[in-house]
Amino acid sequence: MERLKNARKAKGFTQEKLASLVSVSRQAYSSYETGTRDPDTRTLSQIAINLDVSVDYLLGKVTQSQTESNRMIPLLGSVPAGVPIEAIEDVEEYIDIYPRFVKHGELFALRVQGDSMEPDLRNGDIVIVEKQEFVENGDVAVVRVNGEDVTLKRVKLTNKGLMLIPSNPAYDPVFFDSDQVATLPVTIIGKVIEIRRRL
Repeated sequence: MERLKNARKAKGFTQEKLASLVSVSRQAYSSYETGTRDPDTRTLSQIAINLDVSVDYLLGKVTQSQTESNRMIPLLGSVPAGVPIEAIEDVEEYIDIYPRFVKHGELFALRVQGDSMEPDLRNGDIVIVEKQEFVENGDVAVVRVNGEDVTLKRVKLTNKGLMLIPSNPAYDPVFFDSDQVATLPVTIIGKVIEIRRRL
């Protein structure tokens, strides 16, 4: 992969250095540059993030000029109701975001699990989330409950508390009064700013 070699040299990395950064042997990495072996998806994502280029650039799908304004963000796992927060802290892979999101704050991606947000969000969809503590009424947000569990729901704010609303009518909304919001606690992790559906 000539682009891989050029991107590595532009970054000033030796093969040994980059191999160490992505946790593969130097021999394995060398085989990627010579084209005798292809890196797996996770390794390719890690290489791209360390070289400040996109996976599409390394694969020859776009030119460097098209990727200069891109960012890569971590896909952290799945987020339904009732999943421990630790479950979304392991990075599965890194994914590209569109240039219009480059100037946003801290971003991460999550995989939707379950059907409580159908038809708006389906099982397996990827959501891009901007980390923030506050959202507006009607925003879909990632919310932490009890300090441990996370859920993906539409948020309705009132002067009496906070309601988490599923899109699927088979599920009931859950209301937390102001005292519960403070003591459980119930906190906003971030706002969904993009949905990606893998067909």
